[in-house]
Amino acid sequence: MSSLAKLTIKSIARRNAVSPVEARRQKLLKAIEEQLSAADAAIKGEQYTVTAPRWTKNDAGERVRVQRQRVVRSWFFEQDGGCYVQCKYGSKPIALSKDGNAVFVKQLGDVPNVLHAFYAAAAGGELDAAIETIVKR
Repeated sequence: MSSLAKLTIKSIARRNAVSPVEARRQKLLKAIEEQLSAADAAIKGEQYTVTAPRWTKNDAGERVRVQRQRVVRSWFFEQDGGCYVQCKYGSKPIALSKDGNAVFVKQLGDVPNVLHAFYAAAAGGELDAAIETIVKR
């Protein structure tokens, strides 16, 4: 008796558990959570960094995986006596309405409130169409 004869063999096609729209939404939600941490650090006067794995060559010429610090680029900036907050997918700002792509707040302390609003909109699927137009470009 062969080794494979002992196994139960079936034909199956693997299905993706998450649709592309849901995957994009999850990517945006994760980025907004990262921006919330960056905003909290900016309010405290600190710079927010995350540890990310990278591949590099060591002294022997072998490829090894190392942990590197990377600075998170914030979606908010000070201008015109207040702060502008953009919601971005990748490096592209998302059009929040036909009027513009940024929200103006009076002070840096209000940025987390705007980011929470972005999170609620993204979780509710309100930004799916805007993300779709960025992806198709």
